[in-house]
Amino acid sequence: MYSIKKVSIILTTIVLIAILAACGQSTTPTSSTSISTSTDTPATTNKTITYKAANGEVQVPGHPQRVVVIADSYYGYLYALGIKPIATIDYVFQSAILKETTEGVTNLGNNPDVEKVLALNPDLIVVWDNDENIENYEQIAPTVAIKYGQYTYKELLQEFGKMTGTEDKAKEVAAAWETKINKLKPQVQAAVGDKTVSILQPYAKGIYAMGDTYGRGGEIIYQALGLKGTPMLQKEAIDSGKGFASLSLENLPDFAGDYIFTSPWGGDGDKDGSNVYNSSLWKDLPAVKNNHVFKIDPVAYYFNDPISMNGQLDYIVKCLTQS
Repeated sequence: MYSIKKVSIILTTIVLIAILAACGQSTTPTSSTSISTSTDTPATTNKTITYKAANGEVQVPGHPQRVVVIADSYYGYLYALGIKPIATIDYVFQSAILKETTEGVTNLGNNPDVEKVLALNPDLIVVWDNDENIENYEQIAPTVAIKYGQYTYKELLQEFGKMTGTEDKAKEVAAAWETKINKLKPQVQAAVGDKTVSILQPYAKGIYAMGDTYGRGGEIIYQALGLKGTPMLQKEAIDSGKGFASLSLENLPDFAGDYIFTSPWGGDGDKDGSNVYNSSLWKDLPAVKNNHVFKIDPVAYYFNDPISMNGQLDYIVKCLTQS
């Protein structure tokens, strides 16, 4: 029989052999720093996603939990993907649609203080590409800068999905939107026919005619529902790629459609749009005479994220089909 000493020696030998065998095999690191060469397919690792943003390649947490959104237009995209930001700026809280999602969210005001952002201990910060504090934010947490208008609203949803590891949710949200549009679009087009639709916002020096890429319901009216503006509006605000056109009161009849959605631009000296709404040119428009003018909330319709657009869509469809 083996003595206790011999058994001990044999067991020790077996353990050493196992350790040496394991050391001879290649190992897989728990995280990677590989860089994505395309914005279409960011490099995904166990811990981070490499996303190519306007400010360069950013290592974003695979599933960020403490997101601060300085670029307010993007708040609703993250919320729609199941990522509730912990802080954002004041305009989001003023939206009649988005304010319902802001319980527990920190209001950073209109001009966020870098120190306040630091105190929130974020794991991701989303900003405009021209934010003067980008470098300061980058010292706090991974910071993604996105230029307004760089992507269509559909593309932007998918970009946020790639950025945060929620691609499946992004596809799900997009599919739900398409299903809703496919149901409502025939009803709207049957009601409107070949009539034109405009989005007009008076401001101190004139009027903005909005196109199909600048919020205010434009993505819904012109892209999703496939409606048309007047020939001049199509040329100047949509086909030009600008997303809007600035016009004088004298040019109003060329841009005013058979249906008009409107609100004052606000904040520039003519907060109520009275310079335009009280004019004889406005009152003589066919849309005004036919009661085909519909007021929109200037803040809620500023946004073109999935949450905001779902709320806007119901109102726009009701106006166009029941008028």
